[in-house]
Amino acid sequence: MKKSKKKNKGFSLIELLIVVAIILIIAAIAIPNLLRARRSANEGSATASMRTIGSGELLYNSTNGAFGTLAQLSSDSIIDNVLGTGTKSGYVFGATPDATSPALQFTVDGTPSVSTGATQTGARFYFINESQVVRFNLGGAATSGSSAIGN
Repeated sequence: MKKSKKKNKGFSLIELLIVVAIILIIAAIAIPNLLRARRSANEGSATASMRTIGSGELLYNSTNGAFGTLAQLSSDSIIDNVLGTGTKSGYVFGATPDATSPALQFTVDGTPSVSTGATQTGARFYFINESQVVRFNLGGAATSGSSAIGN
């Protein structure tokens, strides 16, 4: 009598578990770096948006004699509609002309949509006014006394 040998085809459970473990290790290394890169990109976009809004305020002031809100800048096509809504690339922006009539000063704040946790969209809070110097603070609202970003 001949013994028939069966060849097992496919992968064993151990082999599959090893592959899954390797994939999880790679993901554990890659995902935090990906999130960090996304935060950094959001912060770079926010810095550019702050400069755009600041320049837009000066242009709006030169044509209208006062500083304006984001909606006013957007309706005059000085800034794009996305930025005019106040939300872009994980940040929320707000432009506030002073209460005088006509407005002689303005402030713009940029705040991360999510400022803590794993889904944090940014760590820096931004500020700009008529001086056109973008300033930032980590962990809380930036002011005119916060650190300046190099122009």
